[in-house]
Amino acid sequence: RTYSGTETEGQLLNPFVQYFGDSLGRKIKRMPLIEETVLPGDSLLTLPVVIIGNGPSGICLSYLLSGYRPYLSPEAIHPNPILHTKLEEARHLSIVDQDLEYLSEGLEGRSSNPVAVLFDTLLHPDADFGYDYPPVLHWKLEQHNYIPHIVLGKGPPGGAWHSMEGSMLTISFGDWMELPGLSFKEWAASKRRNIKSDRVMPEEIACYYKHYVKVMGLQKNFRDNVYITSVSRLYREKDDEGGSHQNEDISTQHLEMEDGQKSLIKRNWEVRGYQRATDGSHVPFCLFAENVALATGTFDSPGRLQVEGEDFPFVLHSMSDFGAAISKGKFRGKADPVLIVGAGLTAADAVLCACNNNIPVVHVFRRRVTDTSLIFKQLPKKLYPEYHKVYHMMCTQSHTMDSNQHSAYTSFPEHNVLSFKPEMKCVLQSASGLKKILKFSVALVLIGSHPNLFFLKDQGHSIGHHSNQPITCKGNPIEIDPYTYECTKEANLFALGPLVGDNFVRFLKGGALGIARCLAIRQKKKHELIESGDGGGDGVP
Repeated sequence: RTYSGTETEGQLLNPFVQYFGDSLGRKIKRMPLIEETVLPGDSLLTLPVVIIGNGPSGICLSYLLSGYRPYLSPEAIHPNPILHTKLEEARHLSIVDQDLEYLSEGLEGRSSNPVAVLFDTLLHPDADFGYDYPPVLHWKLEQHNYIPHIVLGKGPPGGAWHSMEGSMLTISFGDWMELPGLSFKEWAASKRRNIKSDRVMPEEIACYYKHYVKVMGLQKNFRDNVYITSVSRLYREKDDEGGSHQNEDISTQHLEMEDGQKSLIKRNWEVRGYQRATDGSHVPFCLFAENVALATGTFDSPGRLQVEGEDFPFVLHSMSDFGAAISKGKFRGKADPVLIVGAGLTAADAVLCACNNNIPVVHVFRRRVTDTSLIFKQLPKKLYPEYHKVYHMMCTQSHTMDSNQHSAYTSFPEHNVLSFKPEMKCVLQSASGLKKILKFSVALVLIGSHPNLFFLKDQGHSIGHHSNQPITCKGNPIEIDPYTYECTKEANLFALGPLVGDNFVRFLKGGALGIARCLAIRQKKKHELIESGDGGGDGVP
C-alpha cells in the first residue's frame, strides 16, 4: 500500500477509536486497522455491531442502537382498538422491550414483514386509508440502552438519496420519508424551505437525512467515504484454547467434522475495506464485529438486459447519466429519438425528462398496457398526475396507431430488445415474433437495480429465499426471521430495508426496531452472564 501525505490509517479514524475506547471501557490503544496481508491479532477491538450502509435504514438502526426508545404517548389512542388494548397492557415498557410478534399479530399493510407493518401503523396510523393521524409514540433517550456500533457508508449520511435525480418528486409523501423523532414538515419549516406539495424532491430528503444524523447526535457513529471489500466469518477449532483462528471461506456444512477430526466453531465477523482520504488515497482497515447489519439498499447495480451491444457508450443505465448527456447538449440538433426501455417509475421519470427537454421518445417495455401489476395501476391519479400522464401516453400513443407516426412519443408495448448495433440501431421483437429495427440517438435502459453484495461470500447468493441466486428486492430478498431480521441462514448477520423487500422508507424502520430488540435482549443476557461469572469472554474474535 502507498499513502499520500503524512496521514496514517490510525490518524484517519482516531476520533472514532477514542470514542469507542471510552464507551466500551476497554484498554484500547489503537484502531483495529491492519494491512490486508497481516493476520489480525487478539488485541484488536471487536465492536458489538457494524452497520454497512448509511441510508435511511442504517440511520434509523443507529438511532435505536444509540438508546432512543419509543413509548406509547400518554394521550394517544390508536384507531385500531385491538392494537391499542395491547399497547395499554404494557404502557410502562418501550416498544423495543415488548413482544413484537404479539403486537403485530393480525395487522395488515403494504409490507410482507409484520414488524414493518406494526411500526408503520404506530408512526402513521391508518395512513393507507388517507388519514393524517399523528404518531402514537413519543421518544426518550436512555443512555444505558446504548449499544456501541459504527455505520459505514460511501458518501454522506442519506445514502443513495444524495445521487438521485434532483428534478423529480419522490413517490412517497414527505411525511412518509421522515425518520423517528424529527418531523419532516417541522424541519422544512425551520429551514425556511418552501415545500409546495406533500411530495418533495430527493435533494430535500437527502438534506433532511444528513441533518437528522447531526441533530440526533449520531455523528460519532458514522464514517463516510468508506468502501467495504470483504465481510467474512472467523473460525477456530473447538479445542484451540490459544485463540488462533482462520478466516477461510468455510461453508457451514463443513463445520461438523467426521470422527477423529477437529471441528470448527464460528466466531466473529471480519470487515475489511478502505477509506478514501481527502487527497484521494485509499487507507485500508479491518474491523471485527459480533454482529453485522446489511443496510446497503438496492441502487448499487443497475439492471441489465444482457443483450448484444449493451456495453456501447451510447447505451446508458441511469437517470444521472441521461441528465448529464442533456446538460452537455448531446441531443441538440438530433432528429433521432431517445430509446427508453422499462415500464417502472424511473423509466417514466426519463420520459417526463425527455418531453420537458423537447427530446422525442421511443418507449419500449415487455408488458401489456393493461397488465394489473404495472406500478401506475397502484397510484391514485390525483396524487400522481405526471405518472398517469406517462401511462396515458403508453396506452394511447402506440406504434400501431397511424396517427402516431410523427409523434414526439411512441410506445412499443410487449416488445423485447434483442440487440444494439454500433450504428445506433436497435433490434426489437414483438410478442408475435415480428422483428423491427429502430434508429436512436441514445438508449436508456431503466429496468430496476440490484444490490451489490460482492463483499460477502458467493456475493450473498446463499442467504436469499432461493439459494444460489442473486439477491433482488422483489424476486429473491434475503431470508430473515420476521421478528428479529436476522438471516435465517447465517447467525449474527442482519438485513433490513430493500434487501428484505421493504422498498419504502416508511416500512424499513420496522427492520431497525426488530434488530434493536434482538440485540438488546442478547446484550442483556451477555451482561447477566458476565455478572454471574459464567462467561463474558474478552470481546475479541
